[in-house]
Amino acid sequence: MRTKIFAPVAVATACILTLGACGGDPADEAGGAPATSAPPMATSAPAMMDGEFGPGCAAVPTDASNPGSFEAMAKVPVATAASGNPVLSTLVSAVKEADLVDSLNSADGVTVFAPTNDAFAKIPEADLNKVMADKKMLAGVLTYHVVSGKLAPAQLAGSHKTLQGGTVTVTGSGTDFKVGPEATVVCGNVQTANAVVYLVDSVLMPPS
Repeated sequence: MRTKIFAPVAVATACILTLGACGGDPADEAGGAPATSAPPMATSAPAMMDGEFGPGCAAVPTDASNPGSFEAMAKVPVATAASGNPVLSTLVSAVKEADLVDSLNSADGVTVFAPTNDAFAKIPEADLNKVMADKKMLAGVLTYHVVSGKLAPAQLAGSHKTLQGGTVTVTGSGTDFKVGPEATVVCGNVQTANAVVYLVDSVLMPPS
């Protein structure tokens, strides 16, 4: 599911602009001096990042047979993928508590800002327990972390409407992004069967 850019179009265009076939001699066919080959035309499409990035990616298992590895996550839908990742166990518990597993797994192309265990640990225990005990509030917080469409890193910066209904703003570029006023992407561009995931170090709270 990772995007790669190829350049056969530029090569074919250069061949056409030589006024003859790539394998022939224009002088033989036109009866004059050989035509000068035009340089390959540069593509205007921006290069797309291929692969995960960020210091938090080091905590993800590297064994492809591990359900939490990038290779394994890419083969299953997002809620199932998160369940195998050891750094997302608190998020997985919250998703189950809010009855969102099926909704996330059946979503047709989404971007998920996934708070790590450390992100949830920043919340005072009493406050976290209160949210976890209120299914409606919990569902609102979790769906605020999900936006429609699979956003590549080059598309990430900007304001995006969340499934909760509010808007989340991402700033930055390259491999350095902030989501909302506090959260930093610590491992980005993680692919699952139906989503792209950006692990963040703080829980996003919907505007009141």
